[in-house]
Amino acid sequence: MTSTSSLPTSAVQWARPVAIIALIFGVMTVLSGGGVLFGPEETRESAGNYVGFVVWFNFLAGGAYVAAAIGLWLRKKWSAQLATLIAVATAVVALGLAFLVLRGAAFEMRTVGAMALRLAFWVAVAVLAHRATRKA
Repeated sequence: MTSTSSLPTSAVQWARPVAIIALIFGVMTVLSGGGVLFGPEETRESAGNYVGFVVWFNFLAGGAYVAAAIGLWLRKKWSAQLATLIAVATAVVALGLAFLVLRGAAFEMRTVGAMALRLAFWVAVAVLAHRATRKA
């Protein structure tokens, strides 16, 4: 068992508040993505020119967000690895989105903003999680 006194104090202090934000983010992501994928036609229409693979990725990643949040709350080392995987996967999907946009595909600007937000958030969570779960 790791003593919290030898861990970086600020990372440990922020781990649980960030875990709560990540959990909320994950639940909201599953609900919004699920609504577009499985909801009524009106929901898909209100999403506009959504990019299918981005919606599927976000829907599936939402479950990983929840798992990472729980792991971070418990300060489990695997949560840092999962947060890093989420950040890397988000970057790959964002690159795929950029490729489509550059080729002239229809898209919503809010999707670009959302992907940038997700990437920044998960990079920050990964850094924090690595610091908060570091062994003495």
